[in-house]
Amino acid sequence: MGIQPRRVAMISVHTSPLEQPGTGDAGGLNVYVAETAKQLAARDIEVDIFTRRTTGELPIDVELVPGVRVRNVTAGPYEGLSKEDLPGQLCAFTAGTMHAGLSVPEDHYDLVHSHYWLSGQVGWLAADRWRVALVHSMHTMARVKNGHLAEGDTPEPPGREIGEVQVVEAAERLVANTEGEARELIELYDAPPQKVSIVPPGVDLLTFAPGDRAQARTVLGLDPDADLLLFVGRIQPLKAPDVLLRAAAELVARDPERRGTLQVAVLGGPSGTGLARPHQLEDLAVGLGIGDLVRFVKPVPRPVLADWYRAADLVVMPSHSESFGLVAIEAEACGTPVVAAAVGGLPTAVGDGGVLVPTHDPDQWADVIGSLLHDPVQREALSRKAVAHAAGFGWAATTDRLIDVYSRAIDEHARSTNGGEQSLAGVPTRAVIP
Repeated sequence: MGIQPRRVAMISVHTSPLEQPGTGDAGGLNVYVAETAKQLAARDIEVDIFTRRTTGELPIDVELVPGVRVRNVTAGPYEGLSKEDLPGQLCAFTAGTMHAGLSVPEDHYDLVHSHYWLSGQVGWLAADRWRVALVHSMHTMARVKNGHLAEGDTPEPPGREIGEVQVVEAAERLVANTEGEARELIELYDAPPQKVSIVPPGVDLLTFAPGDRAQARTVLGLDPDADLLLFVGRIQPLKAPDVLLRAAAELVARDPERRGTLQVAVLGGPSGTGLARPHQLEDLAVGLGIGDLVRFVKPVPRPVLADWYRAADLVVMPSHSESFGLVAIEAEACGTPVVAAAVGGLPTAVGDGGVLVPTHDPDQWADVIGSLLHDPVQREALSRKAVAHAAGFGWAATTDRLIDVYSRAIDEHARSTNGGEQSLAGVPTRAVIP
């Protein structure tokens, strides 16, 4: 292991770790940035997180925890901008980030870690200006998403693909969530294999832990005897919550008595292309004749989310694409089996604590879900395996691997600078994560 950073700059242009995951553009990326930053601070590595300011009431600087500062950069109007509008604000965001950098010594940061391609564009310039290494995490990739579009969904634009290719070329190190994502970086983006490091995301094993299902249902006001299917995530075609509703309708059609026992909870808010028709899923439930069986819940704080996981019989993830799938590992940490699409990083996240479905055919999903609901012995066996599987994905382990990646990137950057003559004193001492 080489030089450990003392200060890191993280960049997350389009979504802030201060936002509630589950709606808008806030999701697993928010959780990843916040949790790894906290873990870095616990190891005496200071972190500045640069993100876009979305309200005038938000202070310029917010302390997330001691050692982690969220720096809110003004770039464009505070409200009313979608993620698709943000490429036009990257110059303003970069200028604001550079201006914030003037408040610290020139060698303050050791490293820049950017998250998502928009942040990579800013991180590329910041790392060059501060003469430090750039580490980049894609989180999602246009070429992967466009290869797994839901019917009628809008493809990612060519400009994003070009921007991603540029960031892949510029970064000293690329962080992939899984072996599958590493292969995609290499095969779809021509990333040199030696630049790609696999660092699986983690789960807060204190918040997400097994608990009493009956108590969780009492707290949430749920039927203690219902068969509860739970979807957690942003409501958009990519996440395919419609597959769950169609499968539930098929279960009721096969066995009308299920109408008295089956409940479906959809926990999340509209996002992405789902914002164009924010009530489409509610309308679908009514159209399928199961409007009375489906409960729509707005995003909730993490401890309440853990209760929802504990209350559910199954967590269902029919996504068309997932770089990892934090919902799966959170649910399993609570002891709830997961039924998930066999796409992206979900096979890694689910492991042997659930069942993978190879298609998005609602009939096949109904087969799998119905079988599991009929077999409490199998669900209990999956529950035990789920808890054991999730135990290997704590954020501490993720951060240990990230620090190793950071150290290697710093060493490689030092060797490539001035023919390798850069001394330890010349290595920046603080990292920024975009």
